[in-house]
Amino acid sequence: MTQEKDFLKYQAPTSPYPRLLEVERAEGSYIYTTDGKKYLDFVAGVSACTLGHCHPAVVKAIQEQCATYMHVMVYGEYIQKPAVDFCKLLAEQLPPELNTTYLVNSGTEAIEGSVKLAKRATGRTQLIAAKNAYHGNTQGSMSLMGYEERKRAYRPLIPDVDFIEFNNEADILKITERTAGVVLESIQGGAGFIEPQNDYLIKVKRRCEEVGALLIIDEIQPGFGRTGKLFGFQNYGFTPDIIAIGKGMASGMPVGAFVSSYERMQLLANSPKMGHITTFGGNPVIAAASLATLNQLLTTDLMAQTLEKEKLFRKYLQ
Repeated sequence: MTQEKDFLKYQAPTSPYPRLLEVERAEGSYIYTTDGKKYLDFVAGVSACTLGHCHPAVVKAIQEQCATYMHVMVYGEYIQKPAVDFCKLLAEQLPPELNTTYLVNSGTEAIEGSVKLAKRATGRTQLIAAKNAYHGNTQGSMSLMGYEERKRAYRPLIPDVDFIEFNNEADILKITERTAGVVLESIQGGAGFIEPQNDYLIKVKRRCEEVGALLIIDEIQPGFGRTGKLFGFQNYGFTPDIIAIGKGMASGMPVGAFVSSYERMQLLANSPKMGHITTFGGNPVIAAASLATLNQLLTTDLMAQTLEKEKLFRKYLQ
């Protein structure tokens, strides 16, 4: 019996015309529906299912953690092994300036935390984002969105946000001593998967250093192996001050994080205490899934396969 009527009646919508695919199960690269059809899934939960659906290593990690403990305290108070192990392993893959992780529940929360950290670290208020950018749909993240038609109905948003054109070097000079943070995707996703050209991100980082602003790189979509490296910025020869991560981090489980230096992250614990807090961030079940995902990326050839498959797509579809 189809649940279409109940879905449309009891679940709030996000669009006038949802896809209405009724999922029975999912495995690997395929989704199986209740009407007996099998779909090759090119959506991957919108870039979230890094290892495919129901990867055995992730399922095992989740099941084992659920049988041990699931939620015991808000983030940052108790020592919980899955979260500690994940943050340590992640730090070992990143430049030393990115060695401390704050775990949250979604990508948009990671952006919100990143922005708060930039304001706290610099004592400034201005934020700069890119035209046509997408960073999430909560109020702060939406304020950084480069699509006026999608945010007009929700104004007023947070003030003191200005926009530059991605890959436009002249616009870099709009980053000044007033700027707390510059928020950019390493590869613009919603704008059409636009890559940085001519060392653009290196030049943005250099300008941020000149004026004392922080460069926040949104790795929510490019991150966790989708570019052949663990994070997109690692393809372009620079190190951000803060990165925001999510989506593919836990192979389809709800998760996010922002990463910066140890010294900078300490600012969130004082003046005021609990300057940033989350009930479910660092949840041990989600952290176990994140750790299993990261281990798979580091111990298999999946990231190398990504580059080989890119060549095939370019060969046969361009």
